[in-house]
Formats: sequence, structure tokens, C-alpha cells
Amino acid sequence: MLLDAVLERFIAHSPMAVAIRGAFEYALDPGHLDDLFVRIAGDRDDRELLFSTCVDLMATVVCRVKPSAHAAYQADDHLPVSVSAVYARLARVPTAAGRELVQHTAERLGPVIRAMGGAEVEPLPGYRVKVLDGNHLSKTQRRLKPLRDVIAGPLPGQALVVLDPALGLAIDVIPCEDAHAQERSLLDPILATVDENDVWVADRNFCTTGFLFGIARRNGSFVIRRHAATLSWDRESDWVEVGRTDTGALAEQTIWLTEPSGAELAVRRVRLTLDHPTRDGDEVIEVLTNLPARAATGARVVELYRGRWSVEGLFLRLTTVLRCEVNALGYPPAALFGFCVALAAGNVYAGVKGALRAAHGAGRADGVSDYHLALEVSGACPGLWIAVPAEAWVEIGVWSVGRMAEWLVGLARGANLGRYRKATRGPKKPRPPRTRFPDAKHVATSRLLNDEQT
Repeated sequence: MLLDAVLERFIAHSPMAVAIRGAFEYALDPGHLDDLFVRIAGDRDDRELLFSTCVDLMATVVCRVKPSAHAAYQADDHLPVSVSAVYARLARVPTAAGRELVQHTAERLGPVIRAMGGAEVEPLPGYRVKVLDGNHLSKTQRRLKPLRDVIAGPLPGQALVVLDPALGLAIDVIPCEDAHAQERSLLDPILATVDENDVWVADRNFCTTGFLFGIARRNGSFVIRRHAATLSWDRESDWVEVGRTDTGALAEQTIWLTEPSGAELAVRRVRLTLDHPTRDGDEVIEVLTNLPARAATGARVVELYRGRWSVEGLFLRLTTVLRCEVNALGYPPAALFGFCVALAAGNVYAGVKGALRAAHGAGRADGVSDYHLALEVSGACPGLWIAVPAEAWVEIGVWSVGRMAEWLVGLARGANLGRYRKATRGPKKPRPPRTRFPDAKHVATSRLLNDEQT
């Protein structure tokens, strides 16, 4: 068939664009998304703009295929409502729908990554490590009437994100419309998700009595940096030297944390005395954990905490590779929905990176640049969508896990990884002092290059 021939040409020239298009269809199947929204918002017969359509429209924006929601609207000839209705709907999307969307993509793609053999090595065998961190969305434009005379930057909200570092997936998100709310006030929904054999890794901002005791009561574990002012205890053991890492010396003791009710919790307090201070000037880092020593030595606990930076890498990709902050969306629900769609798109990219690991090995896949991969996809996908109609992709949404895994790995084997190679650079050189031409407003570069102006 002609359609098969067209798709084969895309597979031969840009297999990763085809893989990401198919992974989007599998993870964001419209039927599943609309059912998800009905569970949250209820069923309405008069709803013309479906939730799946909103997700699809916003996905073209966060994937940098279109520069704005308005441009995405204009490019779609089949939307049954006006552009004003689209923006009005985006401004009313429940934050619970964004959370369910992220969870749904993780539940769909997680088994596929494992079936491919594309997961990273588990940070702590026998446990499921979950990295928790918060992200504040940057200021938006002042298009809304209440914002037009405001000189301060209007912040549309924030979110707590949970990352599974072995799969590379954002498995949960807690959106919050109040950008000034304390991140700790959002921890109750996180506690409700704690399972046995979880290991929660987080920075000191999340080191509270309620959070640590809450994790322990649910038979979970934690590796969290100690906050100097949020915990109390009356008993502690002596410090014991337990070796060193490549960054400093280790010591350990047991402390018995107390709740206001009088309940106690024994935790290990691992102290890393750094050979060189951090950028913030910290010379000592203390990490608290309730993991038994037989499961994680002091050095392993510190290594798990260092892995917390994997979520910072996720936020960097969402900002530089995708567009997780659409500054034209001033209404908090719309901005947070865009962020959640970006997390879902990031999960799709994580699924495709898993296929590359399965097909080429972890070492070569780690050398793939997310930026160059996304650049090719954003360039190839518009032509792919035109040449291969949406109806041709529908069946992917009902594929089994095994079939989807096999298809993605097959496409990944045909990828030329040299096209996506990360750029390497040497150490940064100190910037020389800028002392020449202090009184000049401009200089001619050509004259400087030809030594005509000194």
C-alpha cells in the first residue's frame, strides 16, 4: 500500500521520530484519556472539546512543534470550538486531571521499558527508589486583567514531582495553584502513595517530623538530608567512623526522633565531611535514613542522596528540550496543565531512551543528546502527521506491552546514534577582564580581527 511505503521511508530516514509518534499514541491513547477525565470531572453530553484533544493540542506546544496554544489551534482544522473556548477550557482543567495524566503515562510506559530491558540499574536492589523534589513555574506574561498593573512577576503555581530514576519516568506530580504555598504543605498526598519497599530520596526542605514518621508508619524508607531546625530527639549514640567516599570522610550514629505525642523513631544519621566545600559553602552534609545497615552502608546512603540530582536533570530537560513553562498561560490551572503535559511528554521520551538502551547498550544510549533527538522530532513530526494520517496510528493504543516493546526496540536498532551525539567540551576557561575601549559605545569586530583598532 502507498501508506505503508510512505511510513517505511520515514522509518528509514528518521526512525526515532516514528518511535516517539507511536509512543505518544500508546501512552496518550484518546479513549483512555477521555475515560480518565470523566472519572475526575464527571460525564457531560454537551462537552464539545474533549480532554484528549486538549492534551494533543498542548503536546504540540510543549514538544516545540508549535510556538503557542493559539498556533496549535490554527493548525488544526477539526476543532469544534473557537480559540476563546480553548483558552477558557485550559483555564478550568482540574489539577487532578494533570496528576492523573502523568500517572497514566508512567503506568503505560513503565511495563514497556521493563519488557524491553531498557531500565537503568536499580539504585538499591530490592527497593524501589523514588526521588522527590519541587519545581516553581516561572513568571508568566501579564495578559490577565488583574496582572496588568503588577510590577512583581506573576507566578502561576508550583508542583512536587516524583521520579523513578531506574525507569527515568515521572511517576507522580502534585500540582498547586498557590506559588507561595510551602512545599511541605503538599506532602499529605505524597504520603498516601508510600508503599512498602519504597525508598524516598529528598532534600532537607522535606525533612519534617510528620513526613519521616509518616513514611516509616507505611513501612517505607527514606534517605533525606537533615534540616537543622525541623527535628527533635533526646537520645543519640556515639559517632562511629565508617570509612570515606571520593568526596570526604564518613561517620555514623543512631538518633531517636520524637513526635509531639512522644512516639520515637530510630534513624541512622550519616555525616559526610567534605574534602572541599559545596558551592553554598557547606563543609558537612548529614543524611538521615531508616534503611538497615545491611541494606545500605553509610557510603551507599550518601550515594543514594547524591542521586537526587537526577530529578534536577529532569527539570532541565523539561525546560530546555521541551517547553514545560508556557508563559502566555497566565491562569494557574492552564499553566499547571501545560507542565503536566510536559511531564507526560518527558515520559514518552524516557520510553524511547529505554528502547535505545535496550538496542544499543546503556553506554551508547547515555551519549544520546535529548536536545538533538527532540530537534529532529520537532522537525520531522509535522511532515509525519501530514503524510501518515491519525487513523493509521490508532491501533497502537491497544497493542500489548510485548508488542509495543518489540516495535520500539526494532525502530531503535535502525537509529544512527551519531546524529544525536552529545557535544563534549573541555573545562571552562576563566573570562578575561574586559578593560579595552572603556569609553567606546561600540567597536567594529572586523577591525579588531584585522588589528586595525587597538
